[in-house]
Amino acid sequence: MDVSPSPERRGLAAALGAFGLWGVFPLFISLLAPAGPVEISAHRVVWTFLVCLIVLAVTGTLRRTRALLSDRRLLGRIALGAVFLASNWLIFVIAVSIGRVVDASLGYFLNPLVSAGLAVVVLRERLRPLQWAALGVAGVGIVVMAVGLGTVPWIALALAFTFGLYGLTKNQIGSRVTAISGLSIETVVLLLPALGYLAYLVASGGSTFGLDVGVGGTLGHSLLLISSGVASAIPLVLFAAAARRLPLATVAMTQFITPVMQLIAGVLVLGEQMSPARWWGFAFVWGALVVLSIDIVRSTRAARLAQPPEAPPT
Repeated sequence: MDVSPSPERRGLAAALGAFGLWGVFPLFISLLAPAGPVEISAHRVVWTFLVCLIVLAVTGTLRRTRALLSDRRLLGRIALGAVFLASNWLIFVIAVSIGRVVDASLGYFLNPLVSAGLAVVVLRERLRPLQWAALGVAGVGIVVMAVGLGTVPWIALALAFTFGLYGLTKNQIGSRVTAISGLSIETVVLLLPALGYLAYLVASGGSTFGLDVGVGGTLGHSLLLISSGVASAIPLVLFAAAARRLPLATVAMTQFITPVMQLIAGVLVLGEQMSPARWWGFAFVWGALVVLSIDIVRSTRAARLAQPPEAPPT
């Protein structure tokens, strides 16, 4: 009797792991002080590259990944995605460092809606009526928040658009590049600037890496900076595993775990304040996501029903 979990269950477990880890990431980033946002982001690039290199070597896909570098058009798109990814990482770390985790969570709530908008503008896709309604409701939420707070939620919008543009580049690359190969090449693109900045910090005496080394040192801070590579790579690998095994509707529903956990962490753990304008803005965005989720479920069900029945085995 086969008691091994089904592919769907393994996919769901991977999705929960990925979005759960991303959900607690603000708490992890807050542990990396006194390192600044750029230093943290540079360390994420360096150590994520090393993690990817080890994974590629263990899985025997290093040569295949290296061969992708010869395709200049593909490399250009991956490099563009790397810029969006690095920007997203840096903005997120800045948000955590200045106590704006709630705004960061709003950005990831907005991400599916921004992705839908980019599909219209860039890919010339046609949205269904419910998708247009969701975009409109979310737009009202942003306006309400901007008027109530007296400022546009730039951090949320920047996170949503940089991650949306990153997803768009991944979509254009297609299935030719696996998640780990793509992430490896992205970190290769970012590696020299990251190493250059870290070298500058060491030369100028501004580096926090290694300051806890010495008599009585615990290595805690340096080890946390090193572990940022693992913390960055594992959720991406889990997400790729989930995307291969789960329907789009399931992935779309489970991705909201991340911003919900980030919102809880910002308010209950890090003590950020939620003004009435913020609550109203979030309420409109949540309403838009409900509408979008209904559309995803309906379209997925319609596509399933439209498929011809499988022929019985002969």
